[in-house]
Amino acid sequence: MRFKMTGLVAATFTPMHEDGSLNLGQVETIVQHLIDGGVAGLYVCGTTGEGPSLSTEEREAVAAAYVAAARGRVPVVVQVGHTSLADAARLARHARTVGAQAMSAVAPWYFKPDSLPVLVDCLKTITSAAPDLPFYYYHMPSITGVDFDVRLLLQAAGEHLPSLVGIKYSATRIDQMQACVELDDGRYDVLFGCDEMLLSALAVGVRGAVGSTYNFLAPLYGRLVAAFQANDSDQARRLQSQAVRIIQPVVRLRGVAGLKAAMKILGVDCGPCRLPLQTVRADELERLRQELVECEGCT
Repeated sequence: MRFKMTGLVAATFTPMHEDGSLNLGQVETIVQHLIDGGVAGLYVCGTTGEGPSLSTEEREAVAAAYVAAARGRVPVVVQVGHTSLADAARLARHARTVGAQAMSAVAPWYFKPDSLPVLVDCLKTITSAAPDLPFYYYHMPSITGVDFDVRLLLQAAGEHLPSLVGIKYSATRIDQMQACVELDDGRYDVLFGCDEMLLSALAVGVRGAVGSTYNFLAPLYGRLVAAFQANDSDQARRLQSQAVRIIQPVVRLRGVAGLKAAMKILGVDCGPCRLPLQTVRADELERLRQELVECEGCT
């Protein structure tokens, strides 16, 4: 199966009303903002989208809303991983039904697979539910606690997971990621998931990335990629450093909560977070606004 994504893919937010219910009417605004900013795709119901905090029915509704709002202008990847493989398979079927271009899944994270063959079996259960939908394994060991060598996974999965086209690599082992990029002459698509280290990923051959800060920093990162491709290493480093300076005060505010706050400051309100995540308070929001004003190029 051939499918490849390049460029910056935004890990989208799940917009919510103040009472924590879904605010799907805001999805169209979010998608238009992202397309105007130059993103090359949307990654829905992942960590940034609070997917694990949503019910299966809510995740289906969010996925359908993003596919509808994208209207084929950019590809939509739906994250379907779940502690219940039956629900993950259901979400995979739904992603195919609503017209997503690809799906992705983290490993089960409560009862964890204790060996590589068991992980492959888990992923086979998910992908078999939508065998013609391109699949990315979502490697995020800091959250799932599942940390097998993904190069070995790609080698082992080849004959068992025919729809596997690549991985979303959200870890900092650049050497391991490079081995995945180079495996079988670039057979698999590797999407990097650590925005603060994008330049390092580009240096080892990565051509696509999925990240939460591309929701509001895509133009800056677009310039970074252009500088790298033009062999202007000094400019690329300056832009990566600028991005890090902007990201630091945002992620200090409890991760996803700070990211949603940054979107609100930009005028794209994604609403509060759902417990156990804690929404940024009004005083914290104002302090973040002042910190971002002080960052050159952030407004």
